[in-house]
Amino acid sequence: MDSELKLRISDDTRTTMRARDKARLAILRLINAEIKQAEIDSRKALTDLELHRVLVRMQKQRASSATQYRDGGRPDLATQEEYEIGVIQEFLPKQLTEAEVSEAVDQVCATLQADSMQHIGRVMGHLTQSLSGQADMALVSEIVKARLSTN
Repeated sequence: MDSELKLRISDDTRTTMRARDKARLAILRLINAEIKQAEIDSRKALTDLELHRVLVRMQKQRASSATQYRDGGRPDLATQEEYEIGVIQEFLPKQLTEAEVSEAVDQVCATLQADSMQHIGRVMGHLTQSLSGQADMALVSEIVKARLSTN
């Protein structure tokens, strides 16, 4: 059984083929190839959460490449990478802002009565479950460390 996200990507691929949008089709095919490779590696069909992780990994790779291309004086290639990031983001849920993540961290710290760095494991464990797929966990970790180190 295919996940809802995988079906959306497949439908979008077919629509893009009909529209003859070669640039978009190329990235959609790349997304499908990454998904198939992840399924082969895990030897099972991927859940939406696992598909999300694949897409986030692809997005981070392209962001890194775009930065390197800009630093290397290749804005044309950086623009292509940014276009690909845009296509990938269409299939990802809306990400929380830094303020929203900070608010969630404050709520969890209050709920767990976490007030020192000794509690970072409990706080991060709780936030990983509740914010998975909605926020960059590196940002969450940074905010948690800042919050717990000030107390």
